Amino acid sequence: PVLCITNFKLTGFYSLGEWRPFLFIPYFLMFVLSIIGNSVLLYVIIANRALHSPMFVLIGLMAVVDLGGPMIFVPQMLFSFLFDWNGISLPSCLIQMFCVHYSGSCQCTLLLCMALDRYFAICRPLFYHKHMELSNILKYMIVPLIRNVVLITAVVCLARRRSYCSTNVIDHCFCEHMALVNLACDDISINNLVGLLAAFLVPTVDFAFITLSYIIIFVSVLKSGKTHLKAMNTCITHIIVITFTIAFALMAFIRIFISTMYVLFPSCCNPIIYGLRTKEIRHQILKLIKQLKTVYFE
Repeated sequence: PVLCITNFKLTGFYSLGEWRPFLFIPYFLMFVLSIIGNSVLLYVIIANRALHSPMFVLIGLMAVVDLGGPMIFVPQMLFSFLFDWNGISLPSCLIQMFCVHYSGSCQCTLLLCMALDRYFAICRPLFYHKHMELSNILKYMIVPLIRNVVLITAVVCLARRRSYCSTNVIDHCFCEHMALVNLACDDISINNLVGLLAAFLVPTVDFAFITLSYIIIFVSVLKSGKTHLKAMNTCITHIIVITFTIAFALMAFIRIFISTMYVLFPSCCNPIIYGLRTKEIRHQILKLIKQLKTVYFE
């Protein structure tokens, strides 16, 4: 009889041997930066009614996603670096897989909504408040979010149906889809097909629409001369994070380091790119720092 494995070991970076525990330092610092940065950003947006406009609501939602994403796997990864606590059950592995991939898909959806926000703000300013009301934003997001749930659920359910009997060692820091299903002892053709379909219909399609939006924006700015150059500053910062996020997403299957950066890097950089680089949020953060100095140092 075939013995089905229900408990696994996550062995990402084990090739580093005795140097592996030193990875705790950079990953811990990035994790702390992500938590503090996104928490401050979220507090500033919630606490100031002046920042309750569509763009800042989207930035706040991105902060929520960036808070949740690293919490799904980074604490366990840090304990693994220090104490070799690398065991995980199959149900926990599947839950982690769903959360990690759904977090990544939500990032893509929010980046698409941000591109849409910039499109209306720059190219159709007279219709901005009509199309970018909170109720309309939710309408724009509902279909992509349902798409994300359906595709990620299908990926996870198909992974659950596989029998795992060859080895219990997952060469990764978290339960990534292909890292798990490659351990199955039965046919995984359908898993590969649905996985590729999800990768195409989520990051690839979203990236195509984001690219199209920014091409239209750039053409509009070039035609209008210097009129919209100030608004382009926000677009450039959006493009920076989009480029890195999509790049890490598309290369996530190649290296363990890159796939961990796919979740952690945007979480660390988004508070800086969308927060400090945005004038209104920067002003409120500086105001908050001054208030804290007054309370604790005077």
